[in-house]
Amino acid sequence: MNTALVALATAALAAALLTPVVRLFALRSGVVVVPGGRHVHQAPIPRLGGVAVLVAFFVALGAATLFDPDLQARLLARPLALVGLLVGGLTMGALGALDDIRGVGAWRKLLVQVGTAVFAFACGFRIDSIALPWLGQLEMGIFALPITIAWIVGIINALNLIDGLDGLAAGLAFFTCATNFVVGALNQDLLVVALSAALGGAILGFLLYNFNPASIFMGDSGSMFLGFSLATSSMLGASVKSATTVALLVPILAMGVPIIDTLFAMLRRVIERRPVFSPDRGHIHHRLLELGITHRRAVLMLYGFSMLLAGSAIVVATGRDWQVGASLILMSVLVIAVVRFVGYSDYLKFRRNLRRRLESESLQQLRQATHELLKSLYADPEGTRSMQSFVKRLGSFGETAGLLSISLSVRNQRGGTGVCFDWKAPEPSADMAARRQETALTEHTVGLTRGDSIRELSIAWKPDNTRITVAVESLLELVLTAYAEVQEQQQIAHFRRTSQTAIRFS
Repeated sequence: MNTALVALATAALAAALLTPVVRLFALRSGVVVVPGGRHVHQAPIPRLGGVAVLVAFFVALGAATLFDPDLQARLLARPLALVGLLVGGLTMGALGALDDIRGVGAWRKLLVQVGTAVFAFACGFRIDSIALPWLGQLEMGIFALPITIAWIVGIINALNLIDGLDGLAAGLAFFTCATNFVVGALNQDLLVVALSAALGGAILGFLLYNFNPASIFMGDSGSMFLGFSLATSSMLGASVKSATTVALLVPILAMGVPIIDTLFAMLRRVIERRPVFSPDRGHIHHRLLELGITHRRAVLMLYGFSMLLAGSAIVVATGRDWQVGASLILMSVLVIAVVRFVGYSDYLKFRRNLRRRLESESLQQLRQATHELLKSLYADPEGTRSMQSFVKRLGSFGETAGLLSISLSVRNQRGGTGVCFDWKAPEPSADMAARRQETALTEHTVGLTRGDSIRELSIAWKPDNTRITVAVESLLELVLTAYAEVQEQQQIAHFRRTSQTAIRFS
């Protein structure tokens, strides 16, 4: 226990001291998150906070190793595991930092993540079998490698996707560390206890600056490093008692919130016929904000949900079969209740009614045009930074969708409106006037409010369909969100140029 206290205290102190230094560096380098798009904050916030967490973790692990010869002996007895943790953690942290600073394409990130997972598998982090209550043990055999890769890559991206509110991802990661710590202590696994204490301490030190209102974000450097560390440390604990129960059920429950959010994000994007890696504002924390819950209360609610799942995970790891079964049933009911509360069940209804809603020819055209617009944007990251490129694509979007007109405007809440884009279908003037008169009832506007600005997208449709459905609203909101993303990219680029110029002349 003294070793755990040393690891916890050292990591917390190191993170608390390093985070302000990293924050200053990020501000001077222009590595910030600008308000708008999917982000809910009102001012530019520096990221790269994950670098402080990573350094604090390894410093604390080194201090604990020097303090306790027994821990040192256990680490030396498993050199491959130590190499896997060190190389894999540093690789994920470096990849995330590069993405924070310069941006890395989604497929490139995925390729590096898969490569790192394969390396971890070679170092002994593997899921060779699965055991569930009452069902017995199932050997993975040749499927051990793909399942291990899916587990590591899935946890990395789950934590990355849930990182949308101040302190949310860090707090959820801390509860997972606490779960691993308790399971490791009950199984008398000093290595898991030390790793969990060091990682939890680093998170606590960082949360001093990351909890609402945050002065720094962890960024991809933090979410990727934490995701990899949690996925692999969970598998370390599995080798002590039951490779199956501890390796899968316990971390699945402990990481329940980001896992649920990721699964529904993938389902949502498949249903909406758009790229799986495309960003949106449909995550569980966004849903809570849309219900009128404040930023801090939304985070605390998800903390509470995560604590219940963590308690259930500990019961699964240590309880008898009937206790495990009762815990899983209760947690299933709780998950269903949360899914219904945040409105995720609407997507299931949307799927059932999708065929009927797509009967309209105009809606099919709008869906196809939206799909092509988003696909072209996210397939060309450089293009998303150019407003001129986006406007050109938006004109093609209008032609493909068979629209009569498109209008994009930005309105300040304190007054004043500016038209950013105004497009009309290239038709003969007399015919256009007649058709616009007929389509007065098909004009529709959607809005997106971020900070002090209200972005609005207005369209006019052909007269063969005057019905505005939920599907139409969703498609137009996707286009408007893509526009907000383009503006955000331009603001980030401008902020970086300004920051670098100020540094040169200072």
